[in-house]
Parts: sequence; structure tokens; C-alpha cells
Amino acid sequence: MLGKFGALLLFCALFTVSAPGQGPGPQVVAVSIDGEISPITAEIVGHAIEQAKSENAAMLLIRINTPGGLMEATRQTIQKLDASPVPVVTYVTPSGARAASAGFFILEAGDIAAMAPGTNTGASSPVLMVGQMDQVMRDKVENDAAAMLRSMMTRRGRNSEVGEQTIRQAKAFTEKEALDQKLIDLVASSEQQLLQSLDGREITRWDGHKLVLHLAGATVAETRETLRERVVSAIADPNIGFILLVLGVLGIYVEFTSPGLIFPGIAGAILALLGLSSLSILPINWTGVALLVLALALFVLEAKFTSHGMLGIGGTISMVLGALLLVNGPPELRIHISTALAVAFPFAAITMFLVSIVVKARRNKVLTGPEGMIGELGIAETALEPEGQVRVRGEYWDAIAAAPVPAGARVRVSGVAGLKLKVEKIAAAPSAGS
Repeated sequence: MLGKFGALLLFCALFTVSAPGQGPGPQVVAVSIDGEISPITAEIVGHAIEQAKSENAAMLLIRINTPGGLMEATRQTIQKLDASPVPVVTYVTPSGARAASAGFFILEAGDIAAMAPGTNTGASSPVLMVGQMDQVMRDKVENDAAAMLRSMMTRRGRNSEVGEQTIRQAKAFTEKEALDQKLIDLVASSEQQLLQSLDGREITRWDGHKLVLHLAGATVAETRETLRERVVSAIADPNIGFILLVLGVLGIYVEFTSPGLIFPGIAGAILALLGLSSLSILPINWTGVALLVLALALFVLEAKFTSHGMLGIGGTISMVLGALLLVNGPPELRIHISTALAVAFPFAAITMFLVSIVVKARRNKVLTGPEGMIGELGIAETALEPEGQVRVRGEYWDAIAAAPVPAGARVRVSGVAGLKLKVEKIAAAPSAGS
């Protein structure tokens, strides 16, 4: 009986091992490059490569939808993709997405480059971050970018001559044009179709060795972004960074004008630091910074001086221009005019309102403390020759007078000396009931 039971267990075990489709299929790790390419992009891609390596993934899928970004961050990302021990497939998706400018370099960095229908790529002419490029500088920058692109495309057997036109002539291509010109390897309408098309396909890695992809029944796992990556990615947009910075400055200003509220100061400091961290990775134009500082100064002056709104208008214009000039970079990395206007007008109104409240409060007569006693009227309870006692606000005070004051005379407080009041006699006699 036991022998039959053991044989049954052995048969079940052999059937489980040999039965097709029972074991876990290959795994594909996927990461998305969505938005501008910045230093955090290289960090996220590097983390995805480490995850794919640790999980023994069959492939790393890079989804691309970007208008471009910083060239140095693009180089760092490409270096990580070249060094990846896991095969890399770059895929422009979904329909309507693009791999423009620096995104074209990321697309060509994959062992397999693919696009979804309705996408486009190219227009990779580099833009100088600071100032204008003369012809010599333009030639240097374009030649450097073209050399990097030729190296990638030649290693992967793609048409480097046409690819170079995206730099020299800023050409762009649809997914069909890119496939016809041999800029990419295939067009796939979905990730499932992409995996099916790549199953059993032989690819050549960046170091020249060949590898066959086995992707039948593959499952796609998203990368596990760290908290830092999620936060930095969320604020990487310069528009978000500018809004956070302005809100932070406003919160700090509210705390300074109304000490003791605490929350505006804490929240303002956090928002300001987040905004600065967002903008710190971008090339900053100091003319834009100067215009923003000038805007703050003009808002303060508007509340202190009567300019019939001219200083406030100048501050608003200065803030809008400062926001537009703050970032030196391609259009996709600059602060949008809509963001600048949406922030400048409310900020101007709130700042001038707060400043005007502070100025009015400082101009009002002090009602508390020793300074609040100055100008108050009272009665001399005793003769002041020169010292005596007076009654002010129903309180009895020791007082001193510059000239003798008889008892019952009406006096006015002219100053405070420690715990004594300085008073002077009022010529008119106090009225009945005083």
C-alpha cells in the first residue's frame, strides 16, 4: 500500500515538473520616462536596472513619453542603459506620445527600439542653456551629439545617417517613417503585442554578444520607486517648483509679519526648500532671480507709498518676466506664461494686502505698555513740586512735573521714566465729573 502511495506521489511530482505552462514564466521589469528628462530620470532608470538584475528579469522595458530634457541627464541615463546586464527595450507609448529631442537618444539607446502607432520621434537639435550659440559653438555641440548618436545607432545596426538628420536638420518622424528609415526595429500597438513580437528574437547587446529573448508568457512588473524618487519626480517640473517656491516665500512672510502663528512659517520653509530643490537641478538665469527680488521690493513699496498702483503693476510685470527668464533651457523646461500669470497676480494682491495691514498697524497709536500712556489725561491727586501722585485711567501713578502742579489740576502724560510718569499741567480746569 505504501509502495503504491509513494509511486503516486512520484508520478505527480514528475507531472508537475514536466507539464507545460505550470512553472512561472519570464518576468519583464518596466519603468516609465514620462515628462522632462532630468537627473532624477537617470536615478530612476538605474534603480530599475538594479531591480531587473536582482529579479533575474528577461528584459527591461523603458516606456517613453517625453518632450526632451537636459543633455547631461540624458548622457547619464544612456550610460546606465549601456551598462545594463539585462536586455533593454525602449518603447514610445501610448498613442500620441513622443520621444522628442533628448528622448530620441533614449529611444536609440535600447537594444530594441519600438514605437506605438500614432507616436513620433526626432527633432533632436541641441539648445544651448545660457545665451545664444554662435556658429562655432553650434557646430561643436551638434558634432558632439551626432557622434554619440552615431555610436549608439551603428552598434545596433540602425540608420545613423538619417538619425543624424534629427540633429543637423531637426527632422522628426512618425512611427511608420521611423520604421521605414530603419531608425527603430518594430511597431507594436500594445505591450502584449510587443512581447509576442520579441519572443524568440535574437538581439545584439551593446558589447557585441548575441542573445535570444524568451518572453512567452512573460509578466510585466512595475519598478518600485523609492519615496525620494516619487517626491523628486513630482516636483521635477519647473512650473511646480516655481509655485512651491512662491508659496513658501509667502508663508515665511506671513510668519514674519504675524509672529507666533508658527504654521505658516513651518509650511513656508518646507515649500520653499522643495521649490529650491526642484529648480536647483536646472540652469538658473540670474537676471530672472534679480527680477523676482525686484518684484518683492516693488510690492512692499506699493503698500508704503502712494503710487496709484504703478509700483504694484511694476512688481507684477517684474515677477512675470522673472518667472519666464528664471530657467535657461529648452522651451519644455521653462516656466510657462500661464503659470507665471496665475502666480504673479494673486501673489501681488496678497503681498500688498499683508504689507498694507502691517504699515497701518505701525502707524496706529500704541494702546498698551508704557508707550500707550503718552498723551493720556489725568488729575493731580497731590501737588507735584516737582514729584507727587496722579490718577490716569483710574490708576494711581507716581509722577514728576517740570513745573509745579497744584492738587486737583488737570495734567497730560508727556513721557514715562521707569515706574514714574512725566506730566505737564493743562491750563484749562477739568470739567465737572472728570
